[in-house]
Amino acid sequence: MQFSPAFRFTAALLGTVAYCGNAFAEMRLDMTKGVTDISNQIYDVHFLMLTICAVIAIIVFGVMFISIFKHRKSQGHKAAQFHESTTVEIIWTIIPFFILIVMAIPATKVLVAMDDTSESALTVKVTGSQWKWHYEYLSYEEQNDLNVGFFSLLSTPRDQYDELEGPGATKGEHYLLEVDKPLVIPANQKVRFLITADDVIHSWWVPDFGLKRDAVPGFINELWANVPKTGTYRGQCAELCGKDHGFMPVVVEVKEQAEFKTWLAAQQQAKAEADAAATASLGKDMSMEELMAEGEQVYNARCAACHQANGLGLPGVFPGLKDSPIAKGPVAAHINIVVNGKAGSAMQAFGGQLTPSELASVITYERNAWGNSTGDVVQPRDVQ
Repeated sequence: MQFSPAFRFTAALLGTVAYCGNAFAEMRLDMTKGVTDISNQIYDVHFLMLTICAVIAIIVFGVMFISIFKHRKSQGHKAAQFHESTTVEIIWTIIPFFILIVMAIPATKVLVAMDDTSESALTVKVTGSQWKWHYEYLSYEEQNDLNVGFFSLLSTPRDQYDELEGPGATKGEHYLLEVDKPLVIPANQKVRFLITADDVIHSWWVPDFGLKRDAVPGFINELWANVPKTGTYRGQCAELCGKDHGFMPVVVEVKEQAEFKTWLAAQQQAKAEADAAATASLGKDMSMEELMAEGEQVYNARCAACHQANGLGLPGVFPGLKDSPIAKGPVAAHINIVVNGKAGSAMQAFGGQLTPSELASVITYERNAWGNSTGDVVQPRDVQ
């Protein structure tokens, strides 16, 4: 069977597009194919749309270039003189209509599947804030009120990326994509995520899951994942959310179901013990040395992003604490702003994020570091 040169050219070009699509995916120049079924459906729809658009481009530009080449004025051709053609207008209205229908059917099926969070085994609330993620486990199978939650912060050492701390430090394998506490979920079970934020708009994104959803203050957005393979998956905040946007990674650790249940029980036990320890700390006095040592660690992890490690802040953006009226003023006012935050500013309320001893330590540190030297000692019971 003989095929025309135009047919053979079109077939070869489409084959090249298909090959390049797979090659680009392997080279990470294309969409990430992902590990979940929904991420593979998204990738297939993406490639289908790319192929349809490529075919349309080949046909349209092919006809255009052939017309220009074969009917040019230098060969004695004259341009046709007409103002309208009802037949042509009907054709170029009907054909795109059917093309859009062909594209809409598979895309709609995937979009509906992406939003179907029903029959989820685990529900996790994800709250974005500058610049960390807060994970709360709400329910798992028949269990409700799990009382498990934690903040997930960047764990890359500051001296690897902060010029004030000394640039040039050797970067780790997962530079800026590592956290102190990853989100842990079970494999082969549907996990429902409730996405929100408590300050500005963030975006929770894990490429291998095919998931990205905006975290908007005052709104709850939903998405889900069913991950078949155990392992560690990494992502980032995908919305420009402020100064440290690039230091807000997402790390998800997928465990076997039995291992996840063991982990969850251990977290519940650890939370109960931490609550008991926090209550016990209210009756204990800590020395200045203990408070300053713990306070420096808490400050560098939670406060230095805005106020800087040297306490000078960023003029015009974040206030400094060195010689500030807060750090050298009344202790009660200092405690209040750290515990309750400040409305209308980037100062968060840390009362629900830190233990009483951590709050007391960081306040003591701020009142005595960088030459403030007030001599004030804040005890855990003082922050209540």
